[in-house]
Amino acid sequence: MRTLVIGAGAIGGYFGGRLLESGEDVTFLVREKRAAQLAEHGLVIRSSLGDATLPNPATMLASELREPHDLILLSCKAYHLPQVIEDMAPAVGPDTVILPVLNGMRHLDLLDARFGAARVLGGQCVIAATLDALGTVRHLNQSHSVTFGERDGSRSERVERILASMSKAKFEPRLSTTILQDMWDKWVFLASLAGITCLMRAPVGDIMVAPGGEQATLQLLEDCRRVARHNGHEPSDAVIARARGVLTEKGSALSASMMRDLEQGGLIEADHVVGDLLARSGAAEDALRMLRTAYAHLKAYEARCSRGK
Repeated sequence: MRTLVIGAGAIGGYFGGRLLESGEDVTFLVREKRAAQLAEHGLVIRSSLGDATLPNPATMLASELREPHDLILLSCKAYHLPQVIEDMAPAVGPDTVILPVLNGMRHLDLLDARFGAARVLGGQCVIAATLDALGTVRHLNQSHSVTFGERDGSRSERVERILASMSKAKFEPRLSTTILQDMWDKWVFLASLAGITCLMRAPVGDIMVAPGGEQATLQLLEDCRRVARHNGHEPSDAVIARARGVLTEKGSALSASMMRDLEQGGLIEADHVVGDLLARSGAAEDALRMLRTAYAHLKAYEARCSRGK
């Protein structure tokens, strides 16, 4: 299977690297700086589940992309997606399958509009990873899964083929017949985690010792759950119970990657992860107050950054 991985950062570098390590035909679509870095040092993965050094991985610049690929693994940040869509377009042929592992749902709308819904699977990944200053992919926890599936719930020949391709790699591929619900479940949790840790500028454990911290967290989770319900994808009671447990764990050092991006003055996925929930809520202006407050906070941060402050 001829696979194009969009980017070779923490997510694309990890999963694409694991596929390459297993013998799959993988090319990374990267910018010039990352291409030079990979040519000099190779793609290096450091993980408690197994290190890998892959010399001279195949890379390509957008200007060099000419031929269709069988699979495109898409893992960019949401704010880069419009440009990425144009960059990867030459690789999308009649039989190309696009597997995005972005959070939320808005990317599906954008990909469907550009390439047609028939080419776009549902997907998500669970991993904590970062790219260090030397370009090494550092896997930070024990989770490394990719879940994907047809959005109509069928088990098609093409998703079975992708599963077979990924099953040789050192990560956990999961073929789901309920991928849209899986994505909503993750979105509800992630928006709650990102919203509350960014709003409070603190990890979960610190929020829990603040007066009103637990109540604010649970209200935000309920707001996100209400939006999912409105869209026909309410998480089960068991999923909500797990989310509630993680979001209220005493002493937890957990925070969202969005909070770390925000504290470093970086770009954030405010519209894609939090704002798009509000856009799909169908709720009156005086409803979902915690979700609206979290979104206003993120947009105020973006406004401040745009002024260079």
